[in-house]
Amino acid sequence: MRNLLSLALAALVLFSCSPSEEELMKAGIEKMDSQAWNEAIGYFDRALEQNPGNATALNAKGVALFQQEKYQEAIPVFTLAVEADSSVYKPWFNRANANLELGNFKEAVSDYNMANGLDPAQTDIYYNRGLALLGMEEYEDAILDFDAALQVNPNQALVYFNKGKAQVGNNDPLGAMESLTNAVNLDGRNAAAYYLLGVTRMSALGEQEKEAGCADLKMALSLGYTEAKSWIEDFCE
Repeated sequence: MRNLLSLALAALVLFSCSPSEEELMKAGIEKMDSQAWNEAIGYFDRALEQNPGNATALNAKGVALFQQEKYQEAIPVFTLAVEADSSVYKPWFNRANANLELGNFKEAVSDYNMANGLDPAQTDIYYNRGLALLGMEEYEDAILDFDAALQVNPNQALVYFNKGKAQVGNNDPLGAMESLTNAVNLDGRNAAAYYLLGVTRMSALGEQEKEAGCADLKMALSLGYTEAKSWIEDFCE
């Protein structure tokens, strides 16, 4: 009887020490905060053993994989999160981001559209979808998304830079020059923006903008953008 009682007490102790799904999720989030991605995944996997349909755990696990640049592995995890709860924008947005990183632009745009429909207030969607549309050479739609992002915060150098790229693709060199000028004014270290600005000036306006274009190209080169060197040698010396 005493042995049976001891075994029962031991089982009770073991049971009481087993962390709950909520405790495992909390521990996983804490590991995410300290960027201990694999440890976080371990906690989320344990939570999923208790509840395979935990959409939050699935999304968080996908994010931990994404942060390690394991985009291909992250996508099916985000898909499970979407299947577990399709009413939340986050797994749609995160799966879109993974596809964007992989160059799967069409799939990314489709998921960004879903995320945007579920929560239009999430303005990051506009910029990221703009990047995917730019990758698809859908320049007009990309410009619309970049403009939407700039309406929320007009002080975003990268948004202006990518809007300028879209405008170049859309045969709007004057608009591109304005956007790229905004980009370099906001971020004077963006060598690629200086390069594209210089090339656009000289390609679109020739001698009229040669001096300013050469100055942009020389700035790009000074910042390490070596592709500017051939333009400088051919047109500025």
